[in-house]
Amino acid sequence: MRKYEIRKKTGKPIIDHLLFHRGIETPEAKAEFLNPSYEKHIHDPFLLKDAEKAAKRIIKAIEANEKIVIYSDYDADGIPAGVIFHDFFKKIGFKNFINYIPHRHDEGFGLNTDAVEQFVKDGVQLLVTLDCGISDIEAVKLAQEKGIDVIITDHHEPHEELPPAFAIVDHKQKDCKYPEQILCGSGVGFKLIQAILKINSNLKSKVFELKEGHEKWFLDMVGIATMSDMVPLIGENRALAHFGLRVLKISPRKGLMRLLRHLKIDQKHLTEDDIGFMITPRINAASRMGLPMDAFCLLATDDDIEAHKYVEHLDKINNERKGVVASLVKEVKKIIKERHAENPRNVIVAGNPEWRPSLLGLVANTLAEEFGKPAFLWGRDGDNVIKGSCRSGGTVSVVDIMNKVPEEIMLQYGGHSASGGFAVSNEAIHHLDDHLNSAFDLLAKEMADGKALIEPDYIDMEIALDEANWNNYAEIEKLAPFGVGNKKPVFIFKNIKIFGIKEFGKEKNHLELAFKKENGQAIKAIGFFMDMESFKNREGNALKIGDNIDLIATMEKSLFGGRTELRLRIVDVV
Repeated sequence: MRKYEIRKKTGKPIIDHLLFHRGIETPEAKAEFLNPSYEKHIHDPFLLKDAEKAAKRIIKAIEANEKIVIYSDYDADGIPAGVIFHDFFKKIGFKNFINYIPHRHDEGFGLNTDAVEQFVKDGVQLLVTLDCGISDIEAVKLAQEKGIDVIITDHHEPHEELPPAFAIVDHKQKDCKYPEQILCGSGVGFKLIQAILKINSNLKSKVFELKEGHEKWFLDMVGIATMSDMVPLIGENRALAHFGLRVLKISPRKGLMRLLRHLKIDQKHLTEDDIGFMITPRINAASRMGLPMDAFCLLATDDDIEAHKYVEHLDKINNERKGVVASLVKEVKKIIKERHAENPRNVIVAGNPEWRPSLLGLVANTLAEEFGKPAFLWGRDGDNVIKGSCRSGGTVSVVDIMNKVPEEIMLQYGGHSASGGFAVSNEAIHHLDDHLNSAFDLLAKEMADGKALIEPDYIDMEIALDEANWNNYAEIEKLAPFGVGNKKPVFIFKNIKIFGIKEFGKEKNHLELAFKKENGQAIKAIGFFMDMESFKNREGNALKIGDNIDLIATMEKSLFGGRTELRLRIVDVV
């Protein structure tokens, strides 16, 4: 059962209470948080190590009409990054470039030597990685030896040895003093575009005519990536997400507009939830179930017919993906039940050569959240290599865990604290479970003051049903966009009586509870992928009308069916 803790009362108005518990106490900090500024909160790109060097090399390549490859990762961070560079080159009229996104199943994560060999044959002179490359020493070395300059832009944790690239733009390098330490991959790529535009604007003889400041139109892609990639939505990321949403609401992209119409989402009222639950899964479905270039084309196309085709395709394969993932979650839960019944472990480790690695991140995320433990799952890719994905479940960094596993076990690994990927030798896979759990135990011993590894889920405050009103919602909305590092405020409504209960949806797999305020006004609480068996009443039975419960929920505005309604989103019933 999940453990909850209600944050201490402050006696402050709701907005100030919420800000206080986010560490925002002074009037200056409050003003900065509630009023993001592009000029004040988007940092100078030249503070990034190698950004100037990389930008000058790209400008030189444009001027000399060198062939450039934009090599981006295949997820909802890397794909938008690739679109940003594609749009930039098109805007300035530069045509000698190609966007390349590796096949998730056949090529795996990062820059690979087979792709580099093909680039050599194609006469490529400059290769720019986006959201990958920081760990790809051999592939970068090969490219440089063959006469291809490599510029790495990445946001993943560097290893001790760095690739021998022409330039590396990754704020997580030890000697990089950039103020924001947790940008997403698209965020880093965006900073490089900023640097390019600044340098070009200061040249007496400009290489291209695009003005500094035009990069703001690329913020729609940065917004999608920032809100998709589990980076904290504070500091510069908050500004990028804030302005990203602004641009998304007016973006003229054919594919985006088609997708939103298909999903019945009003573009001018787009939210971070729409991105996280509706747009991101369809972008990621492309690589998990087929070709990542399909998602790239959806976002980059300026043809309405082509946009329609990609919307239909991505929606179809996303539905297929849901079914496969649900089946895998069920299978892994069965494994956990059998293995951990008598000997519970701190890290969930499971795998099967038949499992497709591209889907395991989703499964690991579900398990990590449900069990509150790190989850490491593995399968076998198209090259017969054992690869997997891991998620932290909000406990400890998965990278810290993998750092403590013996080198001979992990062939390759990377990521950030919340999520990562790894490759394991065929011989070592039988010992992976023991090594990961031993690594977790070592971390536990190292943690200062015997601090518990698993923190409780925090409830922001207790309020009455009558306080779930439009005035308070307007105050809460000022804190948006919500995400990692700035979670949607969670409230507990104690001892409230259920006046209505029903299951809805085609498969009756969603739950609606109805309550009444003191004035008799009804308010609904919705739980997607929940049913009457999801929660128990105080007698330990399924919920029923007349039960008094403690409801943990968030507030949200629903625009379903063209009707504006304030409702609650169920988190839990206790």
